Order: sequence, then structure tokens, then C-alpha cells
Amino acid sequence: MEQKPARVRIIDAAHQLMLTIGLARATTKEIARAAGCSEAALYKHFASKEELFVVVLKERLPRLNPLLERLVASPGAGERTVERNLTEIARQAALFYEQSFPIAASLYAEPRLKERHNEAMRALGTGPHMPVRGLDAYLRSEQEAGRVRSDADTYAAASLLLGACVQRAFAYEATADGRPPQPLDEFAAALARTLMRGMGAYPPQGVSGGS
Repeated sequence: MEQKPARVRIIDAAHQLMLTIGLARATTKEIARAAGCSEAALYKHFASKEELFVVVLKERLPRLNPLLERLVASPGAGERTVERNLTEIARQAALFYEQSFPIAASLYAEPRLKERHNEAMRALGTGPHMPVRGLDAYLRSEQEAGRVRSDADTYAAASLLLGACVQRAFAYEATADGRPPQPLDEFAAALARTLMRGMGAYPPQGVSGGS
């Protein structure tokens, strides 16, 4: 069987180790060993473990930021409603946070390491705040297109939607069955529908515009 290219093996190994032992303990030496290459070879492809972490998020986890970037570039493309777009965003966000939490959670046990990681994220121009900014930008583009009410607080709406997705990712493991109360698709649709009613892009069901 033909061996995968070194870059692919490194990303695969980093993803697996970050999931199993956490980002804090997944050293470049351990990642290189698991990938079957030298640490020097790893640094030929990635400048730092933080850069490798960002690549893992982009290439191995549900693609939330690219979805937001596409929607910002083409709001209303294909005549999709805002609610339908928000449903897809909520679905991708819930999956993204569900899979990224086990990777990054170990950083919170080591404050100094977490701060170094945050500094690296700032230098790379990324971080966990980026999806909120992206969703806010998308909602503002829909606001400009007249599909979201002009006085709606788009940043608050973005924070509410993504905050609910974050909550879903970790809040239910301690329950009796260890599962969220709603299936993912039902959760995403209900969240988008409720948010759209709050932003007033269309009259609530059963309410006549002339009443």
C-alpha cells in the first residue's frame, strides 16, 4: 500500500493525538513519532504546533468558517432563506464544537500554556472569536439586503446562535442518557427558526400584516 504524503500523515497523527491526549500534551515530538517522521520533518511543513492545530481545525473538522465566508460573499445565493442558512450554520457549528472541545479542553488546565497558545492564535490571525465575527458579518450582509430587520442586533444574534451550539457540545454528558434532548437536525432548525422570529425578518405565523 502506498504511504500517504508526510504532510497528510502529520495532520492525521496530530488530529488523533489531540483528540486522545489533548492539545496541551500532544507535543511535536509525539506527533512526529506517530506520523512516522522526524520532528525536523514536521517543522518543514508547519512552523509551530499552533499552526498545526489550526490546520487540523480547518482540514479535519466540520468546515464552519468556510461556510460563513461563502455566505458573506453571496448572501441570498440560490434563493435560500436566511432561516435555512442559519439552520446549516447551526448544524455545522454544533458539529465543530462537539469535535473541537476534546482537542482544546486540556489547555484550560494549564493557564500559562493557554496564554502562550492564545498569543500564537493572535499572531496567526485566528481564534475562537472568529466564527462569531463571521456570523455577525453574514447577518449584517442580510440586513443590508433587507432580509433581516434593520434594527436587529446582529452581533447579539450571532453570539446567541453559536453560544447555543457551544452549550450543546458539552452540557449534556452528565445527564441520565448523556445525550442532548433534541437530534442535531431538529436542534439546528429550531434554533434558526427561533432566532429569525426574534430578528423579525418575517411576520410570525398566524399574524396578518394588515392586522
